[in-house]
Amino acid sequence: MVLNLKSEVFGNLSLPDMKLASGKTLREARVAYSMSGRASADGSNVIVLCHALTGSHHVTGDPVEYLPDAWWSSLVRPGGVLDINKFCVICCNNLCSPYGSSAPNDIEPGTRRPWGMRFPLVTPRDIAMSQKLALDALGIHKIAGVIGGSLGGMIALEWMAQFGDMLSFGVDMAAPLRLYPQAIAFNEVQRRAITSDPEWQGGDYDPHRQPLNGLHNARMLAMITYRSEQSFIKKHMRESIGTDEWGGKFGIENYLMHHGESLSKRFDANCYLYLTRAMDLHDISSGRGDAEAAFDLMRKKHLLTVGINSDILFPSWQIKEVTDAALDVGVYAAYKEIQSDVGHDAFLVENDQVGEILSDFFNEINL
Repeated sequence: MVLNLKSEVFGNLSLPDMKLASGKTLREARVAYSMSGRASADGSNVIVLCHALTGSHHVTGDPVEYLPDAWWSSLVRPGGVLDINKFCVICCNNLCSPYGSSAPNDIEPGTRRPWGMRFPLVTPRDIAMSQKLALDALGIHKIAGVIGGSLGGMIALEWMAQFGDMLSFGVDMAAPLRLYPQAIAFNEVQRRAITSDPEWQGGDYDPHRQPLNGLHNARMLAMITYRSEQSFIKKHMRESIGTDEWGGKFGIENYLMHHGESLSKRFDANCYLYLTRAMDLHDISSGRGDAEAAFDLMRKKHLLTVGINSDILFPSWQIKEVTDAALDVGVYAAYKEIQSDVGHDAFLVENDQVGEILSDFFNEINL
């Protein structure tokens, strides 16, 4: 399938069977993607974007009925920081996402039922590999660089570790070298909310009868980690908007319930389980000795890391660790920080600051 919109082309690629980091094989893998702009013959103007947990490969502003809203349309546009008259911006849908790539809600090969929990576990390393194979299928074997935020930042780091020889720069926004225990704890409670829903059925639920309450509650918890206390105080404080003594009385309760309901209408519960587990398994040093060794292919190349001052999910000190590890092996690494009360989601919300940071970086490396 290839769908042309005004500024974005969507497609779906069949890949060879993939050997995963776990040693298992993902059969008949598929990767959905979008492309904005035209790739040069040598791929030197291609920038790969890696999306976050519940996002998709829909990046620009054109509406797409079966995909969530575009997430960086103010930056990826003609004349934008990621100018699609100059660059070719490619974004692949992550494995285990419900928007077109191989995922637990797909039909398992040789059967007539969804994979469910029989789908193999994947890691950000596997997701980066799937995207590299997708670019191979498109005939693109060199790129300018890779950019990602949150889970997308973890995938971008794995791009640099595995394929640093085919790119000249990388940008990691709000993603650490490895997941620390508190973030794993948040993810586990979210998964428990889903798996304790009676409708989950061990993962073999009817696609039209999902464990919506569990997914709803998981998202409510996640939203607390994506924002900061300052942002909640500014927007809600102790705002009272109802009379229900046990729910809906306070504005913050309704805010969380709105986001839980919104995600449960567009996402898949098993996909959520797999993607949060993929984040848990993220460790750039795994199998490489140490974090510094992971940046060997990026020596004498450019890395920008971007932290967020109010991020409680991946605090700025964790992002600075990425910079330090890269500097230790001769990467031209620099750290910048988004100043915002928003919290972790600032890399999606503070587009003016993000644009300025990226623009300055591109100027420094003469991109």
